[in-house]
Amino acid sequence: MKELCILLVLLVFCPTFVQAQDERIGSIKNVEGEVFVLRGGETIAAEAGTVLYRADQLKTGETGRVGVVFRDDTRLSLGGNSDLAVEQFEFAPGEGRFGLVLRLARGMAAFVSGQISKLAPDAVRLETPVGTVGVRGTHFVMDIVG
Repeated sequence: MKELCILLVLLVFCPTFVQAQDERIGSIKNVEGEVFVLRGGETIAAEAGTVLYRADQLKTGETGRVGVVFRDDTRLSLGGNSDLAVEQFEFAPGEGRFGLVLRLARGMAAFVSGQISKLAPDAVRLETPVGTVGVRGTHFVMDIVG
């Protein structure tokens, strides 16, 4: 009986976890040079149309450039030698759930805010090795040397 209860709990919660990891959060719009997506220990050569998921990491080579469009219409461009991880993405307006947290370890990023920052300004952050930027609905460019 105890095993049956454990099995039922796993059946209820595991698909939710898998679904959360498999939810599409955006896609790559354009690529120039070497650009890679790191996903679950796998390295994927990025190309236009590559779908992005929660917990993906983007890395560019020295001459690499990439443009990304998230589901909420947030736009992000990365320059050469960049390393960016998607820490959180949640865009469920019908349920009132919003969140976008990106971690830029190094490189140049240009950011144009989308619907999340308009609907929930406190829910968007860009973390860097030296601090955190709260995004309140605008666009900016930053360069992290490291």
